[in-house]
Amino acid sequence: MASRDLAMGMIFLSQTTVGLVGNLFLLYHYSFVYFTRCTLRPTDLILKHLTVANSLVVLSKGIPQMMAAFGLRYFLSDAGCKLVFCVHRVGRGVCMGSTCLLSIFQAVTISPTNSAWAQLKLHTPKYIFPFNILCWVLNMLVNVILPVNVTGQWNSKNTTKNKDLGYCSVRVNTVVLLTHTTLSACYDVLCLGLMTWSSGFLVFILYRHRQQVQYIHRTSLCPNPESRVTQSILVLVSTFVSFYALSSSCLLLLALFPHPSWWLVNTSTLITACFPTVSPFVLMHRDPRITRLGSACCGRSTQFPKLVRSSNRHALTRCFL
Repeated sequence: MASRDLAMGMIFLSQTTVGLVGNLFLLYHYSFVYFTRCTLRPTDLILKHLTVANSLVVLSKGIPQMMAAFGLRYFLSDAGCKLVFCVHRVGRGVCMGSTCLLSIFQAVTISPTNSAWAQLKLHTPKYIFPFNILCWVLNMLVNVILPVNVTGQWNSKNTTKNKDLGYCSVRVNTVVLLTHTTLSACYDVLCLGLMTWSSGFLVFILYRHRQQVQYIHRTSLCPNPESRVTQSILVLVSTFVSFYALSSSCLLLLALFPHPSWWLVNTSTLITACFPTVSPFVLMHRDPRITRLGSACCGRSTQFPKLVRSSNRHALTRCFL
């Protein structure tokens, strides 16, 4: 095994471990909040779907590429390769759809009361679950044709028609590739367009709100909860768009070159798994509920258990949303 393969394998192992631990912890946190009904937010359901999709991307890209870097090339069967590719593409699409849904929901939530969306605010939470399911189904339908081009064994007789990815090979079928690329591009453009529009709207609302009620923020004992949540979502969307641009550039290069280099394949895999690895820590850093829970578990605060058990819990926790 070459030293560069060993080093790359260790990088994939570290990235996969960190990303999986972060997403599983975040999924546990949102599940705990849901079952205890403690400071529950409507966006928690979207974030649970996002963490599941993140975990699928980390597992489907990190583990196969890590095994290939350690020398276990083509260890997956034909069915295994098809499954890994389909899971990765569906997870990637749900990551984008969940991030888009999160930004749109927050844009509707903080919209002015005199806007056209004022009546929609009351009904938005009940549409979150159906839209999440729709996102999963839509991505499954878009990527159902992709496994046709994926095989488990590298066919040395048709090297001009296959692309070696280390653990699987991809047959270049012009019709299937063009169909899938067109459908994926439409989905990506739609989600990115909605994210850009909603993020711009969020920035505008935050700026106007800060200018109008700045004196209230200085005298208030409780921070504005919607402003905090909105800032967290903007950070998450900005992180996603940055990594998406890098990942798309690498995927474009992979599509252009019939035999992509070792560096290009591994760099593309690393960048693709960056957002699913980083996003749970971005959310944990921006969520004060996790900080308070960690402080309570470490014995730094004795008030948290009392607040949870208090009959006035909802009134007391309004400042901590």
